[in-house]
Amino acid sequence: MVGLPVEGPVSSIAGRKTFPDHAAYVATKFAVHALSENLREEVAATGVRVVTIAPGAVETELLSHTSDERIKADYEAWKKSAGGALDPQVVAEAIAFAYGQPQNVTVREIVLAATGQEG
Repeated sequence: MVGLPVEGPVSSIAGRKTFPDHAAYVATKFAVHALSENLREEVAATGVRVVTIAPGAVETELLSHTSDERIKADYEAWKKSAGGALDPQVVAEAIAFAYGQPQNVTVREIVLAATGQEG
C-alpha cells in the first residue's frame, strides 16, 4: 500500500550553523529549515510527512556556477581538509531511508556529512 506523500526539502548544514563569507547561502538554508518545520507542523494532522535533509559538502556541480577562482580554490582546499565530500548516492540513500519508514513515523531531519567535516 502506498502511503501519503513525503515532502523533503534539501537544505544544508549551513541551515544549522553559519559559514564566513556565505551570508546569503546560509540565510536561504536557515529559511528552508524554518519553512520545512512550520510546514510539517501544519500538515502533520493530514498524514503528510515533511523531512528536511541537511547534508554537508556533497560532490555536485554547484561550484561550476561561480567564476570566482578564489572561492573555488578555497572550497577545494576546505573539502580536502575535511577528507572529501559526500557522494550524492549517500544523500539519496538517506532520503530513501526516511521515505521508507512506516506512514506513522516521520524522520523530521537528517543531517549528514563526511566524518572529517568539522563545520
